[in-house]
Amino acid sequence: MARTIGSYGPKTMEAIRKAGLRLIFEHGYEAMSLRQLAAEVGIQAGSLYNHISTKQELLFDLIQDHINELLRQLDRALAGKDEPVEKLRAFVAFHVTYHMSRKREVFIANSELRSLEPRNYEAIVALRGAYEQRLAAILADGAEQGAFEVVDVQVATFAIIALLTGLCSWYRPGGRLTREAIIAAHEKLVLSGVSPLAATALARSKRKAPRAVTAGA
Repeated sequence: MARTIGSYGPKTMEAIRKAGLRLIFEHGYEAMSLRQLAAEVGIQAGSLYNHISTKQELLFDLIQDHINELLRQLDRALAGKDEPVEKLRAFVAFHVTYHMSRKREVFIANSELRSLEPRNYEAIVALRGAYEQRLAAILADGAEQGAFEVVDVQVATFAIIALLTGLCSWYRPGGRLTREAIIAAHEKLVLSGVSPLAATALARSKRKAPRAVTAGA
């Protein structure tokens, strides 16, 4: 690749990050080499060390920046929301929108967590926990106010995040549904799952379910 940028400066670092993100997404962290990364950017391999010390540093920075941005944008989306239902709708809309537009970052943050060294792994897990806690607090407040019926806040938090993040495996731009329709569908799934009415209906269905007949009964 022809050299298009200098070996120093913020533009080079940005190019390294973009190339690293794409190469890790396409080939995996272990398969990507710094020599391959340098060739992609258009600089000498030795020049990479003016910007990153190791491949591990690059991976950690990419994941850390992704989650920090996730937290920053989530807090902005929740700002001014007071009621638990309003907050939960905002959380769902934000999470779905972000994950539709940041597929590479989300994939790497999940699939390459195992490639982080112990200290870096612990730092990322702590950041992920902060994001999960935002949702857990919404669910806990809603349950306390009677707006939600939640058997276990932590389980509900993990289940909702798994549901919302799952769209990364099937969403494709230009598909049958608009982004707005996809967001609305996920809002309905999540809100109906924590609705007190849904919990009441489930309890009634369990009471009405016929008892299992065992052999010899």
